[in-house]
Amino acid sequence: MKAPKFREFISEANSNKKYRLLIISDEPEKSENFHTADRLLEEAKKFGWDSYVYRNTGGLVEKGEDGELYFQNKKDTKGFRASSSDTIVIVRGSVVRKDSWMDIVSRLEKHNVCVINSRQTINVCADKYRTSLRLSDNGIKQPKSVLVTDPENVIETYDSLDEKFPIIMKTLRGSKGVGVLFIESERALDSIVQLINKQDEKADLLLQQYIKTEWDARVLVLGGKVLASMKRPVIEGDFRSNVSQGSKPQKLQLTELEIEESLKAAKAVNGVWTAVDFIPAKNRDKDAPFIIEVNSSPGTEGIEEATGMNISKEIIKHFADKKNWVKVPSECGYKEIVNIKPFGEIIAKFDTGNSGMPVIHADKIKLSGKKITWSLFDKTITSNVIRTEKINVGGLRDYEEDRYVVTLDVEFAGGFYNDIEFTLDDRKNKSPILFDRAFMNRLNLMVNPARKYVMTTKYSLE
Repeated sequence: MKAPKFREFISEANSNKKYRLLIISDEPEKSENFHTADRLLEEAKKFGWDSYVYRNTGGLVEKGEDGELYFQNKKDTKGFRASSSDTIVIVRGSVVRKDSWMDIVSRLEKHNVCVINSRQTINVCADKYRTSLRLSDNGIKQPKSVLVTDPENVIETYDSLDEKFPIIMKTLRGSKGVGVLFIESERALDSIVQLINKQDEKADLLLQQYIKTEWDARVLVLGGKVLASMKRPVIEGDFRSNVSQGSKPQKLQLTELEIEESLKAAKAVNGVWTAVDFIPAKNRDKDAPFIIEVNSSPGTEGIEEATGMNISKEIIKHFADKKNWVKVPSECGYKEIVNIKPFGEIIAKFDTGNSGMPVIHADKIKLSGKKITWSLFDKTITSNVIRTEKINVGGLRDYEEDRYVVTLDVEFAGGFYNDIEFTLDDRKNKSPILFDRAFMNRLNLMVNPARKYVMTTKYSLE
């Protein structure tokens, strides 16, 4: 695919009322698993958003001349631009099937695009054992669980669970109730594990305490708040309560403790939009529920039916407020290489302790009206003086001084940032450039104070 140039998208961008929605999925459009994606597209259209569904199979992703990522499905000539400034990306559950598909999520994150949910969250939620560990680390009540590390010793593993039969056995990557088995005896446990192992030697299995209940609950958490909740009665003749398996959902009023624990579970996996499933305690007001799962790609059909709410609309409405966007910060070193026009490549220091402004070394300074002539590395330029800025000089000097402010264009890690304001200062025997906390926030960077050149490569500078 030949990525379009930025000017080819100008007319498209100007027609947008607000933002753009990209859904990454590999589900067929008319399948029941595509229902939620379809509803999100429908509601986004009502908000005036341009939308696109990228199919992992056969699709192409390329970086354009403008530095943005472009997505294009097979046999599609238009494509779709994903920008850090105006694009929300929602990842559906089918993407976890292949690491190569998940790499697309990482690529978007590196381009500072808002992705719901992050790759880290998706990976944790997709693996029931990882989820269990996160919940445990955060002191969240859940059924007792043990991982089957050796199918040949599954009975010994069961003994460590310290629970009587029946128990629950789960494949780590099952969903919608698939891969969840009700085990009633030692013989059944051994037989089923050996059968699964014969079919798939790499299958990971989890043994879990069985908690008898007439219903379980699903709680949708969005942006750290409970959006909706429903009760899912256990299916007659079954032990599962998944809507996808035939359970008829009902609206549920949560207790304060259930709300608290659901929010804690969503936070434990760093989820932005998640579904928390739990089994209620006998005394719901006084005892915490058993958290059984956190889903990073929840469906909306069942809970919309149970509550009468337009869940999809609420999700789009939430992300229509840019303050609700969450982006994964990129790690950078405390020193990185930047390109400052017209000086070229320079080693810069990234300092989270600098709450002032970016500063650049300058000597041979001559002021003439609103113009200033100054030098760096024996290259002299003339800049417009934007203003003077009072800077608190810390350390041993500990005083305030007025500095001239100029603007320069910065290129860093494939991104272009025009008219960045710098103060001029004599930084002889120091890093010639010092970036401040605000600049790092703008680029969504997280500094690793123990490493240099994480995002760039040092060749012969210094």
